[in-house]
Amino acid sequence: RTPSRRSPIRNFVANIWQGVVNRREHAKTDPAKGRKKVLQFAAISASIDPMSTGRANLNTPSGNSKIMVASAAEKTDSSTSYHLLGNMLAGGVAGCGVESVLFPLDTIKTRLQAGSSMGAMQWTGLYKGLYGNMMGAFPASAVFFGVYEPVKNALERKMPDYTFLAHFGAAATANLAASIVRVPSEVVKQRLQTNQFNSAFQAFSSIARKEGPRGLYAGYGAFMLRDLPFDIVEFVAYEQMKTAYTRGQGRDLNPTEVAVIGGGAGVLTGVLTTPFDVIKTKLMVQGTTKQYSGVVDCAVKLVKAEGPRALFSGVGARVTWIGLGGCIFFSTLEAAKKVFVPQESEGMEAVENKTKKK
Repeated sequence: RTPSRRSPIRNFVANIWQGVVNRREHAKTDPAKGRKKVLQFAAISASIDPMSTGRANLNTPSGNSKIMVASAAEKTDSSTSYHLLGNMLAGGVAGCGVESVLFPLDTIKTRLQAGSSMGAMQWTGLYKGLYGNMMGAFPASAVFFGVYEPVKNALERKMPDYTFLAHFGAAATANLAASIVRVPSEVVKQRLQTNQFNSAFQAFSSIARKEGPRGLYAGYGAFMLRDLPFDIVEFVAYEQMKTAYTRGQGRDLNPTEVAVIGGGAGVLTGVLTTPFDVIKTKLMVQGTTKQYSGVVDCAVKLVKAEGPRALFSGVGARVTWIGLGGCIFFSTLEAAKKVFVPQESEGMEAVENKTKKK
């Protein structure tokens, strides 16, 4: 039979009464929590037209203010997506910023490490391959921070007393995800820097056609051998120093402090990972010559031919590049987060105060 018009009204009254009962129960254990929950429950109930189940009552001033509370949960869910997108945008901007500023130093470092592979050192075309590198730097950095921030936050909640492990795990996971984009971009960039091609498109298409996917991911093992420990050491050092300094000062870091801490973390990891970077460069720029069969073979041949110092070829340019890069990258990242990453959404207390005022 057709339900009477009293049913929705009775349900409405019953819901309000149940909210009062719930408030009393919650107040016994946690008064603030009980008050907060019944406010949300009552706001949802009061925003429904009693004559029609499920239709919001927006015709009264109080309806608008109370529906704000009812949609707080939806805002919390949507803010997660905004945080993810914001972190990806911030990472992409920071990655492109540091690459564009320090690209000439990276070119010099690459040419020094390539050494006999390209003949005499060339000092022209230091920005060659920049555009192509930007096409890879933005998505690679975006993927990295799209993974790093959520994983870091989740691990920090699970192990609050061992945050360095959270940063370790987050950096490792993000590095593995970003390597899918980073390695082909790095191969194309270094082939351009060593004057093997004239454009990023030509380099990518030629490598893909002649060498296939293996060519685009040439030196993947060496790349991961360098970048995985690099990202882990750099981000663990940065996050730990940042946390310790923030707690000591009782405030957030200013841009200068962010730059100093980021630069210090970059210099340390730059020195420690230079041998891996040299091996990675040799493997990536060898092309079809196949002078080296792998990481170990490359290291052994380098040491035999040029001595142990060959493993630290270009260390000066690399440390300078990474140190300055740390300053620029983390400063840009923190500034970009303020622009792209939403601040914490209003708590229920703030919504409650707005509701009372209205």
